[in-house]
Amino acid sequence: MEATIRPLVPEDEEWVVEFIDRRWGSPYVVAHGKLYYPHTLPGFVAEAGGEPVGLLTYHVDGDDWEIVTIDSVEPGAGIGSDLIYRLRQAATEAGVRRLWLITTNDNLNALRFYQKRGFTLVAVYPNALERSRQLKPSIPLVGEDGIPLRDEIELEMLL
Repeated sequence: MEATIRPLVPEDEEWVVEFIDRRWGSPYVVAHGKLYYPHTLPGFVAEAGGEPVGLLTYHVDGDDWEIVTIDSVEPGAGIGSDLIYRLRQAATEAGVRRLWLITTNDNLNALRFYQKRGFTLVAVYPNALERSRQLKPSIPLVGEDGIPLRDEIELEMLL
């Protein structure tokens, strides 16, 4: 799918809230014990035919940018790769030294996706989702493929 990637603008806020709520089950996400509202973060939207087909949001912390959310309405179409490429380009231009993210132990698709794009595993946080569930009780106990959902995995890309 041919998509155009552009930075998020304030007019995208309502769409981001709805998109994240639909894809993540609420308008906020939790990672490493921190609550994020993606509609307040910088990011990029992928559009095809004038319609949004993907979203990446990130949190800026000095020289580190954390990917908070990434979604494509059509997995396998290259949208996620395009979003990562655009983020990496912006980070390099800004002098950022590291891109990083957290995923969960059940998310084998994410682990495969990120490693194929140059991210490396740097840490595992056993039972981290116990703390996350205190902030977002709707996080299930069992995740993809029936895998118990308990640990967070950190991946990074050094620039």
